[in-house]
Formats: sequence, structure tokens, C-alpha cells
Amino acid sequence: MANRLSIQKEPESLSGKDIRKSIERAYQMLIEKDGYLLKVDVNERSITHRLAIYLESEFSGYDVDCEYNRDGFDPKRLISFKKKIDFDDTNGTTVYPDIIIHQRGRGKRDNFIVIEVKKLSNTDNSDKEKLAIYKKELFYKYAYFVRFPIGEDFKNYKSLPFEEFIEEMR
Repeated sequence: MANRLSIQKEPESLSGKDIRKSIERAYQMLIEKDGYLLKVDVNERSITHRLAIYLESEFSGYDVDCEYNRDGFDPKRLISFKKKIDFDDTNGTTVYPDIIIHQRGRGKRDNFIVIEVKKLSNTDNSDKEKLAIYKKELFYKYAYFVRFPIGEDFKNYKSLPFEEFIEEMR
């Protein structure tokens, strides 16, 4: 597929428009191939996993990981994110982004894209705050908040503008 992004291009040379189009194609592939998961309202992690699979084909040459919690050898942490902190989390809040597109083992300089996924039925918007902090503290170049219609909403999906479900956080 000629539209796929390739590792031959450095992240800085890719346009935000190209990146968004790749995320939209992966989103559409999930809808087309795995719509059943949305129809029956499976766990968000199952949806995230399938989206990551389609993102891998769009971002060949990058690592696409779900729930990746490392910053090199250290746990991935956000100092500014306000949420309940586990008793053993003394250096900030340990985080597990739903999906990241990066190059493993190369540190913050290769944090490329971070994605948080929610079902439309989940009205918690704290992930938007988290995405802004990922960009600030962990230096992700792009951050997206992606929502999926499930159950009855999915049945009416064809009449919904899916582009509104993919929001770039600036």
C-alpha cells in the first residue's frame, strides 16, 4: 500500500496530516474487520489491541505497543498527572498508555505517537489531560484521543462522522 508511512522517513519529516490519515485508516480497518467486538461491547483493551495491530501496518518500521510502561529501563511516569497514586509509586504516577508508536530502547527522543482509546459510553475525559502531559513530560510528538462507538451506537455507525472520534491533542 503506497500510503503507508515508512521508517525511511524520520518522524520530523512526516506531516501531521499523513499521520492522522494513517490513524484513520487503522480505525476504519478495525471497524470493517472487527466490528463484532464493538457490536457486543468487549473490553476496551481488546479494542485497543486490535487497533494497534492495524497501526503496525500503517507505521512499518516503528514499534507499536499497548500498555507499554517503560521509559528505557525505568517505569514510565507522569509527575503532573493528578490521580490516586499507588502506595509504592513515590516518584509520580506510573502510567500505561493504551498505544504508543515509538522505537523501543531509544529513550524519550523517539517517543513519536501516544494514543488513548475510549468507548463512546465512557464519559471520563481524564485521558485528554494525560495526553497533554505525555507530550509535555515524555516528549511525544503527537497525541490522539480516539473513541469507538459500541453496542447501539455501533449499529448506527454508518451515519456517524468517524473523523470526530479521532481527536489530536495539541
